[in-house]
Amino acid sequence: MTLSHDLAGQGPSTVVLLHSGVCDRRMWDGQFSALAEAGHRVVRCDLRGFGESLIDAPHTHADDVRDLLDHLGVDSAAVVGSSFGGRVALEFAVRNPDRVSALALLASAVPGMQPSDDLRAWGAREDVLLEAGDIDGAVELNVDTWLGPEADDAARARVREMQRRAFDIQLTVPDEFSPIHPEVTREDLARIEAPALVVVGGHDVPDFRAIGDDLTSLLPAARRVDLDWAGHLPALERPDETARLLVDFLAETSAPTP
Repeated sequence: MTLSHDLAGQGPSTVVLLHSGVCDRRMWDGQFSALAEAGHRVVRCDLRGFGESLIDAPHTHADDVRDLLDHLGVDSAAVVGSSFGGRVALEFAVRNPDRVSALALLASAVPGMQPSDDLRAWGAREDVLLEAGDIDGAVELNVDTWLGPEADDAARARVREMQRRAFDIQLTVPDEFSPIHPEVTREDLARIEAPALVVVGGHDVPDFRAIGDDLTSLLPAARRVDLDWAGHLPALERPDETARLLVDFLAETSAPTP
């Protein structure tokens, strides 16, 4: 299947936006047009199981992204990933190193992530709510956890809507259609040569701040930016500031692509 997606801009360089695991491609509303106006061809997509991309078979998210770029005739792109989307971006870069011109990783997860005891306990609370059929309660748990203090009511409403949509899709999917995560080692990540922007939120949960530390030292061409105001989803918490951050980074790193 081809992932549901939007296109904007006619620039010579392509930027792909990969959403977090509590959102879908709508999370990039505050950056989508700004990146196009800055001279990029911009692609934002719903990964399978989110937004308008349903789950119809076993799948690997990074390969779905590759197939989308093939469909669009894009040989190389800068890849921007938020949280889970950052993990997919890293997996894509490992599997397709010649197709990534730059990486921007916002509060990124990583392949093989081992959660802390606190994050495991959070996941257990979510599981209890879902098993009890309290989908609204699970949604609110995610909204309260992943948005930082700068998030306004509109941002909270948008995450609430996107997370509910993800639950509605994913909770009805047979186990045999679960995503297949490629094996990616630390050595694989250390071989990613593309320029990388590692963005860390000062109010994010400790697991993701630690990942930011690790990626900054592990990726050979990494540059770290700490946002003291941000929680886990800066693209929704301060959309304009996040757009400027991405535009400036890509101005430094992007080269024309077919």
